[in-house]
Amino acid sequence: MNMKTVETIYLGELRTEATHVRSGTTIITDAPVDNQGKGESFSPTDLVATALGSCMMTIVGIVARQENFNVDGTKLSITKVMAENPRRISEIIIDLDFPENNFTEKQKSLIEHAARTCPVAKSIHPDIRQTLSFNF
Repeated sequence: MNMKTVETIYLGELRTEATHVRSGTTIITDAPVDNQGKGESFSPTDLVATALGSCMMTIVGIVARQENFNVDGTKLSITKVMAENPRRISEIIIDLDFPENNFTEKQKSLIEHAARTCPVAKSIHPDIRQTLSFNF
């Protein structure tokens, strides 16, 4: 039997509080300013873009650990692009800036493959463009 992953409460004023059941960690979401919200926290669509970047780096980290190289300190800049009619995410742009590490061509290839095939990347609808820039 699957255990619940998240419990979410609607707090009013277009705000939710989501609790990760296993750890008790919470996340607040707000509707964005351009969609009647306060924009004081991540919007739900921000979390989709964030999940993509975090998943990519988690899988890259696993590959780096298995292949015995280091990607610590890698920084991601994530841009979410919205479309209208219907309102939806149309593109997620991620710039991955790796620390100086003299990665081999094999390591670069492993990194790019891991990022492009992470579970979130494979779960996002194909109409959402995933534009990645790997800066070694």
